Amino acid sequence: MDNVEKRLADEKKLLESITAPEELETRLRSALDKAAPGRVKRIPTFWKTAAVVLLVLVIAGNNYNAFAYYGKQIFGFDKFIHGDLKQFNEEGMGQRVDKKMSLADGTEMTINGVISDANQLNLYYTFTNPNGLSNDTVSFFTPNRLRGYLTNSSSRGGVSDINDNHTEIKGTMNFDSVSPFAKELTLHFWETRQNGERKERSITFPYNPNRALPTHIEQSINKKIAVDKGTVTFNSITATPIMTEITGTLDVDNLYKIGNALGGIQLIANGSPVKATETRSGLIHGTSEPLADIREFHIRFETLPRQLDSLQIVLDEFVGYQQLEEKVPLASTGEISFILKDKELRVKQVSTTAQGVEIKIATEVDMRLDGLSVVTRAGTTPLKASKNKGYVNQADGKTMEERTLLFDTTAVPEYLLVEGMHYLKKYNKVIEISLD
Repeated sequence: MDNVEKRLADEKKLLESITAPEELETRLRSALDKAAPGRVKRIPTFWKTAAVVLLVLVIAGNNYNAFAYYGKQIFGFDKFIHGDLKQFNEEGMGQRVDKKMSLADGTEMTINGVISDANQLNLYYTFTNPNGLSNDTVSFFTPNRLRGYLTNSSSRGGVSDINDNHTEIKGTMNFDSVSPFAKELTLHFWETRQNGERKERSITFPYNPNRALPTHIEQSINKKIAVDKGTVTFNSITATPIMTEITGTLDVDNLYKIGNALGGIQLIANGSPVKATETRSGLIHGTSEPLADIREFHIRFETLPRQLDSLQIVLDEFVGYQQLEEKVPLASTGEISFILKDKELRVKQVSTTAQGVEIKIATEVDMRLDGLSVVTRAGTTPLKASKNKGYVNQADGKTMEERTLLFDTTAVPEYLLVEGMHYLKKYNKVIEISLD
């Protein structure tokens, strides 16, 4: 019983420490003063004790904030809070913080408030200095991450705006989502001093996870789609009033052969595409080495329509591979064009020097040739290196990727042998998301 008595005492202290906000207390007192006096019911001591024990059990069982948070608006950030987010803030779903600290040059930094959901946390801040600020002030303030209970959230960037008098800067920073059990958060940031010295600093402020915006959709998907060189796995989708995020993993050998291979993943709501806002991929979270070459990805989209009748994930395009074994003749002295699996290759110049054979080519931006070698009367010589890679506007106005191929032979080349090609391929694979 000692433990129970100790917990009852702790909860008694907690209850005694809780006070209603001044505005709420005033309204309640006013309502009570107007109410007609009534009979007071006596509650037996036994039932009072039972109610306290029940309260303790509920608090201990939930392991969560026990009382609703009285929300307030975050003011002065109309340039950064708009759409549905503005409505939620006006309804008091934002969390006012108003925590201040001084920076080295006398600038006062205020964490004004946060708005969070299951996908991210938006932090709103103000820099104030009556002696003046510059646009460079923000560049000397580099947010790193938010830490708290079960929380280690990376910064995702932000925007800011300076007033006409150059005495105040307001801005917002975005972070990965924080734990629903965190009761306070610590912002870690780098401050660059005027002498160029960088110092890590931090500021801690209260956080109430009960004020996080509601999640509209949170589903496991666990669907795999086979592609030419591996598998794309869609793990989950989470839709909130701030954004929609799709997560998954990539076990694809030629993932980085084509730039922005993930750009062909679409989210279709009510038959129309939802605009993608951010795409990132990398090592599996928490590892420093590739895990069997599997990478995780996160794709963020704008918010979903309020009236949602259908939702689909479409793998419209993705990096593919085509086996070719194509021999491209090199006898011509001028530029010549070839079509390889609906993609264009232009051989622009062929020259033989004392250092070897050089072939200048241009390819479409969404293709990459594989297994290159030159065929001469003396035999076959594989590609040694390439140089001068870049995007160039051609004479016909088409933008192509040019590069010069180097081969370690002085024999006259007859053919360019192309074993295969990485390219952006149409897949058009659809995953239906249940709305039940």
